[in-house]
Amino acid sequence: MPKLSTGSKTDIMIHLGIIVTAGLVLFFAFFFLYLPWTTNHNEEIEVPNLKGLTLQETEDVLDARNLTYEISDSTYVNGLKPLTVFSQYPKENSGVKKGRKIFLTIITDKAPKIQVPNVIGRSENSAKNLLSSIGFLLTATEFIPAIEKNTVLKLKQDGKELTVGSSLRKGTKITLVVGDGYGNTTVSVPELTGLSYDEADILINGSSLNIGSVLYDNSSDLPDGTVVRQRPNAGVNLRTGDAVNIWLSGDSGQDLN
Repeated sequence: MPKLSTGSKTDIMIHLGIIVTAGLVLFFAFFFLYLPWTTNHNEEIEVPNLKGLTLQETEDVLDARNLTYEISDSTYVNGLKPLTVFSQYPKENSGVKKGRKIFLTIITDKAPKIQVPNVIGRSENSAKNLLSSIGFLLTATEFIPAIEKNTVLKLKQDGKELTVGSSLRKGTKITLVVGDGYGNTTVSVPELTGLSYDEADILINGSSLNIGSVLYDNSSDLPDGTVVRQRPNAGVNLRTGDAVNIWLSGDSGQDLN
């Protein structure tokens, strides 16, 4: 084992320096490494719920818990306040170490653009489901004369026809233009006066029209249940599927069948 020389004053000072340095190393290691490690060992911080908070509110909440954050993604959600937290990782109530970074997805204030899919020829419900699923909003359906009943014939936005494949902001309102199943075909209203209800119903249906309101006239001398008046009158042209109102003799308590 080597021996340390103490034969001179210089040797003594060197030895004292070594001893003092070793003591300082042990001192700092104990108070700044060992104690903090043993004090905070297995200590966890509960992650707060940040959803819906602004970035300033998020920063305040995390600072109070010695946590930080980083924006990792953004998304657009119609109806939710822009520049607020949409989701987070780790999730709320998770246990993390002091200084842990929480990754955030923020709601952007600018809706992304998406392409208008081709829904021409689809049923109204099918088109609505598809357009809604990708982020468009639907206004009241517009029906036009066409034999293609319940079929989407075109799309509109702000009253103007919309081209399939156009790029629109998510959340844009779109109107479906759908066929009413009748088209522009017109028929002449037949003469119904003097017929029974059953006879009038058969004749109307055979003319591709419908019986509308049934009213009663108890001042007529005709047998009960006889058509005494109609509107529109015979000879008027109506679109197929339209209704003709009739007045029957008798009172409303009678059985039409």
